[in-house]
Amino acid sequence: MRRAAPAVDNRPCEVNLMRKLRLFAVAALLCVLSLSAATPSFAAGRKDFKVCWTIYAGWMPWGYAKTQGIVSKWAKKYGITVDVVQLNDYIESINQYTAGKFDGCAMTNMDALTIPATGGVDTTALIVSDYSNGNDGVLIKGNGKKLTDLKGQSINLVELSVSHYLLARGLETVGMSERDIKVVNTSDADISAAFATPSVHNAVTWNPMLAQLKAQPNVTEVFDSSRIPGEIMDMMAVNTKTLQDNPALGKALTGAWFEMMQLMHSDSADSRAALTSMAKASGTDLAGYKAQLSTTALFYTPQQALDFATSPNLPKIMTRVAQFSFDHGLLGQGAADAGAVGMAFDKGVVIGSKGNVKLRFDPAYVRMAAEGKL
Repeated sequence: MRRAAPAVDNRPCEVNLMRKLRLFAVAALLCVLSLSAATPSFAAGRKDFKVCWTIYAGWMPWGYAKTQGIVSKWAKKYGITVDVVQLNDYIESINQYTAGKFDGCAMTNMDALTIPATGGVDTTALIVSDYSNGNDGVLIKGNGKKLTDLKGQSINLVELSVSHYLLARGLETVGMSERDIKVVNTSDADISAAFATPSVHNAVTWNPMLAQLKAQPNVTEVFDSSRIPGEIMDMMAVNTKTLQDNPALGKALTGAWFEMMQLMHSDSADSRAALTSMAKASGTDLAGYKAQLSTTALFYTPQQALDFATSPNLPKIMTRVAQFSFDHGLLGQGAADAGAVGMAFDKGVVIGSKGNVKLRFDPAYVRMAAEGKL
């Protein structure tokens, strides 16, 4: 909900621990000042690092990799230690990363752009780990059966979140726009209760709430994120300067992540034990967790992740995300256009301001993994 940069948004937001909230909010000025104070922590030659994550199907592997010693094994290989810290509040995790309290943080592509990058913190998408492939959806309760039935209607969703983005993209596919509907800002904690009331007929939300709501009688899902593949992506983002000065961090995190992916994707007792443990940690059972993973397009191999990170489609996606962010005031009052924050991609491709590149999709470490060089 950031309207200007630097700025502080004091609007309260609640976090459902079953899923990252995916809101746009940050105390940018405070974060930049804190980052300045924390500058010595980014020096080269460091041995100790911290990254953070929050509960979400696609990020549960970080917690399991920590408890099973996989992260520490890879960190030891490169002569460092990496503490993987679970936080309970998604937005707070990004704010703490932006303030320099963590070297990396699990976040979405949109939040990486509109929070740390827009706040002036040069950030690298070390691993784009997955994208939503049905985890987010638009629901109509009652007689509506298609997106065009939303015209003139109110829709409950978390405003300025990826739910908002998904709705905007869906409307676009049927020749409509946000002018044709009315958004009713509703916290993720309240969306299920609101949808249960007689006065609320339309909602946009994510799993596990999405699965629960669309299973109810007379509810139709009229659009979901599988219709915009790759646009709502999840990543482990790290401070660019820290990564440049300490490549061991990038190697350790990347190695640990893809060891976890190999474990999860294998048909073995160890894999089932890992999935069961992650399901329990996320508050569901094995069947429930597998259902969430079925709508999460995880890149199980380094090559799959590399293909996505080097695709010419990625800059196009981020151009669209930047335009949505600019249109909704998320790039700050001083932003002249959607290119105010520059973004860098594979093979030297840059979109937006070349003099203000603050978000980098650098596949170097994933390429190392794909080539067996970690």
